[in-house]
Amino acid sequence: MNKMDKNQTAPTLKVDLDNEKVHWDQDMSYGQYLALGPLLSCQHPVTQQHDEMLFVVIHQVSELWMKLCLHEAYGAVENIRQDKLRPAFKMMSRMARIQSQMLNAWEVLATMTPADYASFRDELGQSSGFQSYQYRELEFLLGNKNEAMIQAHRAHPKYYDHLKSVLHAPSIYDITLQLLKARGFDVPQSHLDRDFSQPYQASEAIERIWAEIYNNSNEYWDLYELAEKLVDMEFNFQKWRFSHMKTVERIIGYRRGTGGTSGVKYLNKALELQFFPELWSVRTSIEGPKHG
Repeated sequence: MNKMDKNQTAPTLKVDLDNEKVHWDQDMSYGQYLALGPLLSCQHPVTQQHDEMLFVVIHQVSELWMKLCLHEAYGAVENIRQDKLRPAFKMMSRMARIQSQMLNAWEVLATMTPADYASFRDELGQSSGFQSYQYRELEFLLGNKNEAMIQAHRAHPKYYDHLKSVLHAPSIYDITLQLLKARGFDVPQSHLDRDFSQPYQASEAIERIWAEIYNNSNEYWDLYELAEKLVDMEFNFQKWRFSHMKTVERIIGYRRGTGGTSGVKYLNKALELQFFPELWSVRTSIEGPKHG
């Protein structure tokens, strides 16, 4: 093969759009539809440190993913309430994919070194992810009810009042137990009429119900699948919590969090929380589906 003469230039590559009927003038453009002007104007680092932009964008992107996660979770709750499990499964599967994206965000943030973060951390004041009202709403919706957690939002009545309403509303697991009752299972009345603002207490009777469903999955296939979708949701949430904790440990060690918590020690405590306890404890007693 002959080498290209040193004075010869490479051919220019150009995509021909002449016959593509491109809409060069639009009634509504891509940027207008997505409100990219306001969206891309929301990043306001308070220092000149290079890595602060990474810190801002990662947290803003995570909040957008959480917004979508809440959208899907509320949709799933409503469909479970109506015993429309197939649409609920689609929404819960989508939540799992969203959670994967949120999990990957920690991988990007972990490229920031302790010195990088220390260069602007003091300028954050008392702002902290602990104050994320969307994260708190998602936890309440999934079942981690703790009234003390909304006190961080008392200065913002709009968010405080909304979180209070979610706190007192049934979680996705409460709605699931209502469905089990409607399907004829003997769910204890104490778990149907409970104060939804209080932490959920595990029940041996409910564990036995799940054991019957798992051990007879051919008969209760949609309920069995619902159980596994819930487990997926909690499993991914716990992976997110763990990655959060390890990223914080990697970047700031065991310093206190900017929001006043003990930092890594507090995040470690959160790993002990469970949304759907009987769906984990039942695994010890599952015998497998019975065949005729």
